[in-house]
Amino acid sequence: MFELDASNCRLRALEPEDVDLLYIWENDVEVWRVSGTMAPLSYDMLQRFVQEQNYDLCTTRQMRLMVDVDGRAVGTVDIFDYDPQHQRFGIGVLIYAAEDRRHGYARAAVEAVVRYARSVLGLRQVWVQISADNVPSILLFESLGFERCAHRRDWLRCGREYVDVYDYQLLL
Repeated sequence: MFELDASNCRLRALEPEDVDLLYIWENDVEVWRVSGTMAPLSYDMLQRFVQEQNYDLCTTRQMRLMVDVDGRAVGTVDIFDYDPQHQRFGIGVLIYAAEDRRHGYARAAVEAVVRYARSVLGLRQVWVQISADNVPSILLFESLGFERCAHRRDWLRCGREYVDVYDYQLLL
């Protein structure tokens, strides 16, 4: 089983039993705002996603990992837009339940993925996009050395409002 150790959690491959949680998380409209989702996902679709998940980054250009704490999934880390030519990928992290936030799980997960990018893949950089009103994520990524490199005005539509987005990158 694919697994990355982090300081207070572990990152692991998706398993069939994760579909129930993914169904809840992926269909939460509050999560849609950061995930870019615009329609509900069926249980069947998520089952197929987990069954067909291929961890060959060169083929899929993406990988989803579960953030696991003592055998309990608390969130996900997504690696996406893997670009072996330019040696980079994007990262997204979700710690779903409010009671699981502020325990350092997101920090540990991002640190583990950055180590993976540097040590296993030999990448040059990791990047992330964060909405300007997501202060906890901004503080997290800045504390890990990510530097803001772009400001996209009115980038995300949230209801009738628009929110700016910041691009951050970490050179490895």
